[in-house]
Amino acid sequence: MTHAMAQGSDMSVSVPAVRAVLRWTPGAGVPDVDACVILLDDGGRVRSDADFVFYNQPRHPSGLARKLPKKRQGEGLTDSVEAQLTRQDPSVDRMVLIASADGGTLGRVRNLRVELHDAGSGDAAGGEPFAYVDIQPDGGASSALICGELRRAGGGWQFRAVTKGYATGLVGVAGEFGISVDETDTGHHPTPDSGNDPASGGRPAPGAAQAAQAQQAAQAQQAPQSPQPAAAQPQPQPAPPIAYGYPPAFTLPPQGPQFIGR
Repeated sequence: MTHAMAQGSDMSVSVPAVRAVLRWTPGAGVPDVDACVILLDDGGRVRSDADFVFYNQPRHPSGLARKLPKKRQGEGLTDSVEAQLTRQDPSVDRMVLIASADGGTLGRVRNLRVELHDAGSGDAAGGEPFAYVDIQPDGGASSALICGELRRAGGGWQFRAVTKGYATGLVGVAGEFGISVDETDTGHHPTPDSGNDPASGGRPAPGAAQAAQAQQAAQAQQAPQSPQPAAAQPQPQPAPPIAYGYPPAFTLPPQGPQFIGR
């Protein structure tokens, strides 16, 4: 039986591991949604930055919390995180579930819901949740939102349906819980083709290679040319000496075949 939770309500969680599923309906102008989970100590702070499990760090080093790939189910999309409860490190007191909007605000997301599933059931498709809560972002201006938390209570765990919005997105969420996050890790990344700096891995803009070749050719034409040695002028050849005993105009008669073989 699935329990519909109201905002601000609590319920005990008896399963050894939980899959928290964010579900929404995509459409024109609707931003994409990402699920994250943050592991906190009893002081409400992370033990290290590794306690922030999100799309750029999808698996906790302990292996006891992870982010799963997005899925399309019918007309909706889902993004999920899983966390172990009974095996969780004793220093973890709470695990906060976060929804963040990519390229917009959560107020534009339709039918946003959090579902809780038994992660140990072996049902990869998700099956029926044991609880869910419909999310209403505060004022619609939030780009990140706490939409529930798992916390220790009486030797076990319970889920509390609480919400808190952040207009500053994941950077604001991370700052509240003591996470040092580079803003480039929580925003859009440039494509490999952007920019012309070879060190950034981008390709040069079209025509850049041709322009470089033309510039090199122009520089070669403008460079001073070294003087080339003048071509040697042909010197007049001395007249052959006049043969002794023959007049100057004397020539031998044509040699005919009668001289061959003699």
